[in-house]
Amino acid sequence: MKRKLPNPFLYQGYESPEYFCDRVSETEQLVAHLHNGRNVTLISPRRIGKTGLIQNAFYRLKEQDKNAICLYLDIYPTKSQAEMVKLLGEAVINEVMSKNKSLKRKALEFFSAWKPVFGLDPLTGSPTLSINIEPRQSDMTLKGIFEYLKTLNNDVFIAIDEFQQVVEYPEFSTEALLRSHIQFAQNVHFVFSGSKQHLMAEMFSSPQRPFFQSTETMGLLPLDEEIYYNFANHFFLDKKGILDRQVFHDLYERFDGYTGYIQAVLNRLYEGNRKVTNPDQVLEAIRLVLLGKAIQYESIVQFLTENQFALLKAIARERKVSQPTSQEFIRKHNLPGASSVQTALEALINKELVYSLPDGYIIYDRFFDLWLLRFPNNN
Repeated sequence: MKRKLPNPFLYQGYESPEYFCDRVSETEQLVAHLHNGRNVTLISPRRIGKTGLIQNAFYRLKEQDKNAICLYLDIYPTKSQAEMVKLLGEAVINEVMSKNKSLKRKALEFFSAWKPVFGLDPLTGSPTLSINIEPRQSDMTLKGIFEYLKTLNNDVFIAIDEFQQVVEYPEFSTEALLRSHIQFAQNVHFVFSGSKQHLMAEMFSSPQRPFFQSTETMGLLPLDEEIYYNFANHFFLDKKGILDRQVFHDLYERFDGYTGYIQAVLNRLYEGNRKVTNPDQVLEAIRLVLLGKAIQYESIVQFLTENQFALLKAIARERKVSQPTSQEFIRKHNLPGASSVQTALEALINKELVYSLPDGYIIYDRFFDLWLLRFPNNN
């Protein structure tokens, strides 16, 4: 049964199409690819809506086939092949446990060698199952997972988010190992999603890589502003309020249409206001968001060098910097020499605090960008 949410502006998780804005053509395209056996590479920056699109496509696939198994894995926190395989194995077992009893019994028999441990989800109270995998056994465990999936009569759809993380694993064969299993699992279909565009592009377009030309490629652009405004405003109209068109435009422009940031602000606005007609209301909502993130950001800053912090503040003030090592930029923000700026820039990119766009460098987290503005300039 669909539930009515007290706040319709989600910025974490997915509920249903009612609370998901647009992406109609992208959803149809993704569903068509997967339904017809075409694996997909989905590449775009974070906070633009990749995860929501995947979950929306999975919702549609399960509407078409209630027996479909849809698994979403975020492997960004994983540091090794064994950790990734453990995540996949637990996702498979826990999803199967929610299906019929015969599937559950079959799964437990198949995976009995892993010594599964039952527990309860601390948030939902639902039963969960975890497994232990020895790093040296991860190859055979992955083989076992795919052998099990191939025995199912169900279509299986697996989304692996931040897939470029496998490049960081100490095991150099993870890509080839996955590819060797995927190509023989006809009922298992994949979405490989990632935010590091250069790494993802190389993984799937280089003839030297195992996944070369093995998927359809999709990207995401920001939501259309008019469609997004109508979506947002109708929730305010439902409670006999309004979201001013110009106020929304300014909010959309401030965050370049990136859904994750806009949703977070709309969530605060909806919570505290029936009518949003004043830009000061948006500023107050942003202030509350930043207040909730202050401890996190303070922790990040503690691990930066003086040069890295100075460069971050300078980029935040410019919003986007095309030539951070130029003398003009360095003089304007009283930064050290070009070589020191270049070193700091590379470190910030590796820490994923700064992101490189075709036309310049930005602070990856737009809220962090705004939080940095509270610090005085170097001049």
